[in-house]
Amino acid sequence: MAVLILRRLAGAAVVALLVGASACAETPESETPDAQTPEPAQDDSIEALRTRANAGDADAQFSLGVMYDVGRGVPEDDTEAVAWYRQAAEQGHVGAQHNLGVTYAFGQGVPQDDTEAVAWYRQAAEQGHVGAQFNLGVTYAFGRGVPEDDTEAVAWYCQAAKQGHAAAQYNLAVMYANGRGVPEDDTEAVAWYFKAAEQGYARAQFSLGVMYAFGQGVPEDDTEAVAWYLKAAEQGYADAQYFLGVTYAFGQGVPEDDTEAVAWYLKAAEQGNAAAQFSLGFMYDVGRGVPQDAVEAYKWFNLATAYADTSTRETSVKQRDIVAESLTPEQLAEGQKLSREWFEAHPPE
Repeated sequence: MAVLILRRLAGAAVVALLVGASACAETPESETPDAQTPEPAQDDSIEALRTRANAGDADAQFSLGVMYDVGRGVPEDDTEAVAWYRQAAEQGHVGAQHNLGVTYAFGQGVPQDDTEAVAWYRQAAEQGHVGAQFNLGVTYAFGRGVPEDDTEAVAWYCQAAKQGHAAAQYNLAVMYANGRGVPEDDTEAVAWYFKAAEQGYARAQFSLGVMYAFGQGVPEDDTEAVAWYLKAAEQGYADAQYFLGVTYAFGQGVPEDDTEAVAWYLKAAEQGNAAAQFSLGFMYDVGRGVPQDAVEAYKWFNLATAYADTSTRETSVKQRDIVAESLTPEQLAEGQKLSREWFEAHPPE
C-alpha cells in the first residue's frame, strides 16, 4: 500500500510538472500556403481563361496558376502553376507574388529557395497582401532566407494582425508573451490571443486558457480557462484536450471527474501527445477513472517514452520501468505488444 501511495503522489506531481512545461511551450505559427483565389466567373472556361492569360491578362494568369496548383478543372501540376504565377507576378499581381513565394518556400514546382520566397513575399507584403505580411514575419522570426530578426518579425505580424489575420494575431501574442522583438507584456499578449481566439483559432483559444489558468495578463480564473480549453479541444487541439483532462483530474474550474479526465486524456493521447499518454498511464496504474490495469499502464508509459521530448523522456522511462517491475514476463510481453500495435497504427508525423 505504501508503494502504491508513493506512486500516486509521484505520478500526480509529474502530471502537474508536465502541465507547467506545456504551458511554456507555445511557439509562433509557421508559414501557411494561403494559395486561394475567388472562383473564376461562370462563363470563364479553361479555354477562355487560357486565351486571356496568353494575351497577358494577369488575373487570368493567376487564376490558371491556382487551378493547376490545386487541381481544379485541370490535372494538378506544380510546374505549370509556377509558370502562370510567375507571369502574373512579374506584372505586379499581388496574389501571384504571394503564391510564387509559397512555391519557393515549400519547393513546389521549383527548387526550394527561402531567399527567393522572401523576395516575392516582400513584393506582395508591401502592397498590403495580408498572407504575405504574415509569411514575411515568419521568415524573420525563424531566420529563413533572411537573418533572424524579432523586431522585423513583429512589424510584419502587426501589419497582418491589424488586417484581422488570425495566425498573425496569435504570433504577435506569442512575441509579447515571450518578450521577442517587443518588451514582454502579458496584457498585450492576452489582447492579441483574444482577437485570434474570437475568430476560432484553436491555438489562441488554448493559449488564452493558459493565461487565465496561470493569471498571466488577466486575473486567475480556472472557470474561464476551462471554457477556452474546451473551445480548442472540441476542434481537436491536442494540448487543449490534455489540459482539459488535467482540469477534471484535479477539479480546477470544474468538479473533479476522473472518468471525464480519462476521456480527454485519451483524445490527446491518440494524437501522440506524450503528456496525455503519461497521464493515462498514471490513471491506469492507480485505477482512477478506469479499472486498475498494470499492463495498460505500462503500454501508455511506454508510448509516452517514445513520443516524449528530451526534457520529459527520463520521467516517462522511470514510470514505465517502475510498472514493469510489477509485471510477470507474460504481462510485460503483452504490454510491449499493445504498445507496438498502437505505435504502428499511429506513426509519428
